[in-house]
Amino acid sequence: MKVPLPRWAVLLVAVGLVPGGLGPLPSTGPPGTPRFAPPADDAVQNFSAALQRLVDLVGAAGGALLALVWARVAVSWFSHDVTKKVQAKDRARDALVGTLIFGAALSGLVWGLAQWVLTGH
Repeated sequence: MKVPLPRWAVLLVAVGLVPGGLGPLPSTGPPGTPRFAPPADDAVQNFSAALQRLVDLVGAAGGALLALVWARVAVSWFSHDVTKKVQAKDRARDALVGTLIFGAALSGLVWGLAQWVLTGH
């Protein structure tokens, strides 16, 4: 028997997939500058801006994937089937580990740890 997906779960996933979620994206530049500024005159600044856009895209795509993973956990967690609840606990652990690794990768913690291991600084 297939259980229909609750409407609140669909809304939760839809809000999670909207760019910016429920609030505006934080600005990466000085106060008063737009998030997506026009290209810079200097080649280094232009490359840095392109790299920042790439990081933003990877973060958005990863956030969408994490939203789907956690939505799957939530649907299984609130199921009436006992075996699905047990699977949901295992999936929740895996999703939490994946979320922590993703957060560490985006925050630079993984890069800092690798640099510390390789160089000792």
